[in-house]
Amino acid sequence: MQKTTDPTPTAAEPGWCDWHEGPSGTAVLIQAIEQSSGPGITRFACAPCREQRGLIPYGEQR
Repeated sequence: MQKTTDPTPTAAEPGWCDWHEGPSGTAVLIQAIEQSSGPGITRFACAPCREQRGLIPYGEQR
């Protein structure tokens, strides 16, 4: 029996832009939100969305 995998990335994976809610080859981490219970949340944005919205990559934020 052949295994099939879903190639659609989830919002928690690089390669997905949470701002335009679609795949992207230029997505980088913008937010890492910690939660007291359960897993945290990460949000990624592609280059056009970062430029349009003035988003700063997580590693460059102070």
